Amino acid sequence: MNDIQRGETPRIVVTAAASADAAWQALRDPATIRQWHGWETAELETEIDSIYFTDVVEEADRRTLVANGGDRFEIRPEGDGVRITLTRAPLSGNPDWDAYYDDVTEGWRSFLHQLRFALERRPGMRRRTLFFADRGTYSGTVIERLGLDAVAGQPVGSRYAATIAGEDVAGEVWFRSANQLGLTVDAWGEGLLVIAGTAPSDADPAGTSMAILSTYGLDDTDFGQLEARWSGWWADH
Repeated sequence: MNDIQRGETPRIVVTAAASADAAWQALRDPATIRQWHGWETAELETEIDSIYFTDVVEEADRRTLVANGGDRFEIRPEGDGVRITLTRAPLSGNPDWDAYYDDVTEGWRSFLHQLRFALERRPGMRRRTLFFADRGTYSGTVIERLGLDAVAGQPVGSRYAATIAGEDVAGEVWFRSANQLGLTVDAWGEGLLVIAGTAPSDADPAGTSMAILSTYGLDDTDFGQLEARWSGWWADH
């Protein structure tokens, strides 16, 4: 059973210190989308083409895009920055697809905060990512097992220092929501860690979790060591 009732459409809003033109380009240029949407996989380019460029409705003069599937993006100037709003499509009525509605909503929340990070902190830079997931563990449990309970309680924008998966790191609390925590990580070039998931429900009694690590400028040795640390930690916990 979904937490979102039929007829309700969740809305996710982020504001970024960037221009509306830059945010719109980040929705319409495949190479730019690749630096914030999801994580690196062999299927990423196909996924980007399907979501953002196949059977979409684009109003460039209004900076509005209805993506494949019905999710709607709106880009609007706000003060010295930009407001990016994603309004989810309604439930489809197909139980098999709607079972993943909350997962998709939480995924979009992660991706929009990755978009904000790319616009503000790493415009034009190439990322390298790591991804981990568990459909039997709630994201809040992962935050607790990583020893990040206290960090998760800090104000957004505050500095933190912690040991995460055996690595001493520091950075900024990037965002916090009911099921997600985002942290910048200085040692990753400055990079971004997103711990996300869905809360326990009838469909997923244990909840779900995932971690997306976005890194910049790490050489192959450092990136390999990071992957080994996180792979080991995820397997053990």
